[in-house]
Amino acid sequence: MSVSAEQAGLALILIGILLLAGKLVRTRTAVLQRIFLPSSIIAGALALLLGPEVLGRVGGFDNGLFPEPVLEVWRKLPGLLINVVFASLFLGKRIPGIRHIWMVAGPQVAFGQTVAWGQYTFGILLALLVLTPVFGISPMAGALIEIGFEGGHGTAAGLAATFDQVGFSEATDLALGLATVGVVSGVMIGVVVINWGVRTERTELLRQPAELSASELRGIPSESEREPAGHQTTVSSSIDALSLTVALIGLAILFGWLLLEGLILIEAWTWGARFDTEFMTYVPLFPLAMIGGLIVQLLFDRFDPFGLIDRGLVLRVQGWSLDFLIVAALATLSLTVIGEHFGPFILLALVGICWNVAAFIFLARRMIPSYWFERGVGDLGQSLGMTATGLLLIRIADSENKSPALEAFGYKQLLFEPVVGGGLFTALSVPLIFQFGPIPVLLLTTALMLVWIAVGLLYFGRQ
Repeated sequence: MSVSAEQAGLALILIGILLLAGKLVRTRTAVLQRIFLPSSIIAGALALLLGPEVLGRVGGFDNGLFPEPVLEVWRKLPGLLINVVFASLFLGKRIPGIRHIWMVAGPQVAFGQTVAWGQYTFGILLALLVLTPVFGISPMAGALIEIGFEGGHGTAAGLAATFDQVGFSEATDLALGLATVGVVSGVMIGVVVINWGVRTERTELLRQPAELSASELRGIPSESEREPAGHQTTVSSSIDALSLTVALIGLAILFGWLLLEGLILIEAWTWGARFDTEFMTYVPLFPLAMIGGLIVQLLFDRFDPFGLIDRGLVLRVQGWSLDFLIVAALATLSLTVIGEHFGPFILLALVGICWNVAAFIFLARRMIPSYWFERGVGDLGQSLGMTATGLLLIRIADSENKSPALEAFGYKQLLFEPVVGGGLFTALSVPLIFQFGPIPVLLLTTALMLVWIAVGLLYFGRQ
């Protein structure tokens, strides 16, 4: 449906009002303060309760308190704002060398790849041993844990045509349902894990609630602790520094889009035309937007003698995007996507959740040599829900960005997202099982999982 400019503006205003309500609820609720629940999650939960999935069904209102155009805008916001979040990751900071990037992000890559390939391994095993012989569902269902959890709603919806082509149309609803379970469980389990880490002193930065002042629990620093949000690097009569920052983020996203379109064209002219395939169209934009941010920063490192990019302002835009993204994503969750395959759906969700949590508890601290909790919890969130969930948990565990968690998480995407988590193998996984059967794919994913476990434990874990 078409949405007018006034309706789009109303959608953004309502998110702002919900965030204010979420902040008010947190400042007045001790329990929410002690579990470190961000105002954006509270706001998203309020929106979900007042929307079509809860109030709309209980109260007889079709869309709850929100008009359909507002919900339509909210459904599109996460896919747009995640590009802003990732395009901002490296703007305003000097880009280090390849060796530094590998040493910082290498443990994240090893752990993240282990979890992703493990989702395929245990998913396909579940399909072979239970789902296909007991429920009669296609073994291609084994790929849905990674598609739904790591890939998220966008990937699940984007692969609908592929599912139809291989005769597995019901996979779309199952994957979307798993994505919904992943986001909800990612937030809930992530917050529980963070509180467990605080109380067992596994976190290095987040302290126990009893050690925090009332202002820290409310999320409002005292006047003496307040830092500047950013610096004016330009004269406002020329261009406001915030406007310049937003423009540069937009340029980074444009570079990312051009890279993605170039890859799509290369595919169409080469292997895509030869084998009649189309995989690059399923690759998400945001990892390439991050590369676009790297390109912009490298250009400014080389040609900008004035230091025009202010990191503080970049972080403010990134933080705004992440808050609005979280509210919009939670507000538009579908609580009704279960479908007729309830048994397989529950088993896939349980196996995925158990593997992700077990990997975090038993492998993360042995693979990541420093700040393992703060860094590993981001991968836990991403492996359960989506990239935004991982960023959210990092934000809770390291709200002041004192650890390398956010930096390493960002670098990791360069070697992660192009392959899994919505990347090439995610797009290829179901067609590969359809074409070659589940056994060869199971052997491949198991081998890759074991390789990355060895890299994490024997190389990074010993540092």
